[in-house]
Amino acid sequence: MTSKIVYEGNLRTRATHLRSGQEIITDAPVDNQGKGEAFSPTDLVATALGSCMITIMGIRARDNGIDIEGTTCEVNKIMGSGPRRISRVELKIQLPEKPYTAEQKALLEEAARGCPVCRSLSNELEVDLQFVWPVIEELKN
Repeated sequence: MTSKIVYEGNLRTRATHLRSGQEIITDAPVDNQGKGEAFSPTDLVATALGSCMITIMGIRARDNGIDIEGTTCEVNKIMGSGPRRISRVELKIQLPEKPYTAEQKALLEEAARGCPVCRSLSNELEVDLQFVWPVIEELKN
């Protein structure tokens, strides 16, 4: 078993990762009758997508001797209706101020696009993925 979730009332849950004991609290968002005092479940889906992308990039980078420590990902989730669902996720991945070759950039972008969370989401979900590479003279292969 991966986790256990307890409903605490007032549209709040507490999820416990069983292996580590780490906890995540969720609240329903304000636009869906909640307090919005913590991540909503749909916030976690969008955030998991960004986290997965940079984790898979990290694996590929480590395996190829590329340093991407300090990479960030900004996530914006847009809800749709009829039925209520995540309709679009905008992700902006920014790499640290280091030089990268064109081959390294392609390798890392491919890694992000192939992450397991992205592959698990509906094809109806629009994913707008932007990479921001530092403006430094590109390394030669």
